[in-house]
Amino acid sequence: MILKLSTMSKLNWNWQNTNFWSFLLLLLGAFIVLLPLFVVVLTSFAPVGATPGVGGENNWTLANYQEAWERGKFLLAFANSTLVAIAVTAFQIITSALAGYALARLKFWGKQAILLVILATLVIPFQLLVIPIFLVLKWGNMINTYWALILPTAVNGFGIFLLRQYFQTIPVELEEAAAIDGANRLQILWQVMLPLARPALVTLFLFTFIGEWNDLFKPLVFTTKPELRTVQLALAEFQELFTNNWPLMMAAVTIATVPVMVLFLIGQKQLIRGIATTGIKN
Repeated sequence: MILKLSTMSKLNWNWQNTNFWSFLLLLLGAFIVLLPLFVVVLTSFAPVGATPGVGGENNWTLANYQEAWERGKFLLAFANSTLVAIAVTAFQIITSALAGYALARLKFWGKQAILLVILATLVIPFQLLVIPIFLVLKWGNMINTYWALILPTAVNGFGIFLLRQYFQTIPVELEEAAAIDGANRLQILWQVMLPLARPALVTLFLFTFIGEWNDLFKPLVFTTKPELRTVQLALAEFQELFTNNWPLMMAAVTIATVPVMVLFLIGQKQLIRGIATTGIKN
């Protein structure tokens, strides 16, 4: 009996010890990741020419944010980035849902080949396609328009694969029950599959929106009009003008980062669930 209690105590101690080191490792990783962000935010509150945090809280100021917002003309840039990001996200959700459902449920010739082609597009850098995309946009008179920022990424192989994998985890019996009630394929997709695939949809929404918000390449190549500037393009131009003004520059970086951070914090639970429940399934 004593030996059994000793063994159980040893196992319990080992389990607690493992949890402690895991927690310590995660805490160290979080510190390493968040330290640069903390420095950026702290510097953004410092007066010009002052050392951040020295001299007490009286040294902190919000004037950098007001000046950065006005000089960087971020209001128009925010509007453009929001419009482009929402439009691209909507297009990707629609196209990914339709293609993903077809690849997950429909039976047709060449389905596996099409899936392999879609996966192959994930390894092709967008920069390699920029010249043919530019020529197509120029042929369609879409250079220096919002369509030049939306259409090149309106379809994404990652989104198609993500929703295809998630749809395969949903029991077929639910679709059969809806079909017995008279629902067609589109009704089944809209009323049955998409509500159940909300974690995957939120995951796709976050990845797409954040990716478009942080994109600098498309606005730099496909647009030249100041009224089409996005947040990242405005931030790049702002950094060129205020290279030596660190508090003002860090304020601009914080302004450009806050929206995606808030969006991620709101949808992080659904994001984790969507990634965890989307496995590799043939």
